Amino acid sequence: MKNEEDIPNDREINRKRKNSQDFQIPRRFSGREEEDNDILTLSLSFCNPTPPIRRSSPVQPPPQPLPSQALLSQLQPPLQLSPSHPLYVPTLAPLLPPAASTAAASGVGDRAGAGPSRPLRVRRNPTQAPREGKSDTVPAPFPWATTHRATVHSLNYLLSKQIFAVSGEVQCKRCERQYEIQFDLRQKFAEVGSFIAKNKGTMHDRAPSVWMTPVLPTCKFCEQENSVKPILSEKKKAINWLFLLLGQMLGCCTLEQLKYFCKHTKNHRTGAKDRVLYLTYLGLCKQLDPSGPFDR
Repeated sequence: MKNEEDIPNDREINRKRKNSQDFQIPRRFSGREEEDNDILTLSLSFCNPTPPIRRSSPVQPPPQPLPSQALLSQLQPPLQLSPSHPLYVPTLAPLLPPAASTAAASGVGDRAGAGPSRPLRVRRNPTQAPREGKSDTVPAPFPWATTHRATVHSLNYLLSKQIFAVSGEVQCKRCERQYEIQFDLRQKFAEVGSFIAKNKGTMHDRAPSVWMTPVLPTCKFCEQENSVKPILSEKKKAINWLFLLLGQMLGCCTLEQLKYFCKHTKNHRTGAKDRVLYLTYLGLCKQLDPSGPFDR
């Protein structure tokens, strides 16, 4: 057991320990508060940075254009360039004298300072002229043909010469027999002319299908329908144009043969076959009846 004298000593020791602990606690808390304050201050400095102050420079007014006289006085004399230089600009022509200006105002004066004008070039159309060494006239291949290429006599002329029928060579596509057939001049031309007069407004300068793929005659030997085709000469100048017109068999010609006709009759010969074929029909009808409704 402890003595009574030792009890006060123990109390004194406990009191001192307690005082020392009470004294150290505030220091511990004060250190943490300073640490927290430093962290808070650092975080605030990163979160809300102070934006830099921008000083706007005074707006300068746009430069005022100089007067024309002052600008001309500041310009240096122009460079002397040769006429062949790509940047060469010819100088302006001097002012016209009063007499010339009066004439120019009235529309009669000539152009001052202009160089020699180029002569007007005449547009050539080589397709309308025969090639070198070719004559525009040929011996008439048929009694109803003229001496000009792709040209026939008029209807009145043929009737005056007692030509009432036009004949031509044909061949059957089935039996291959060749023979000659005839068409009545007035009757067949009346059929073609009336067809053109009736349907010209709806053709639109194009040959209809009945001209493009004509219905051929029936063979008199094998009696095959739509089988007798015309025999076309290899030489274009010997093509029997009037026979093909009366039989409405111009569609059997090739595009080159039709272009030959348009070339020598001063017709436009470019385009598709239906257009050139249309011009060939109208051209031949115009030759037979110049006063008929066969203008384009």
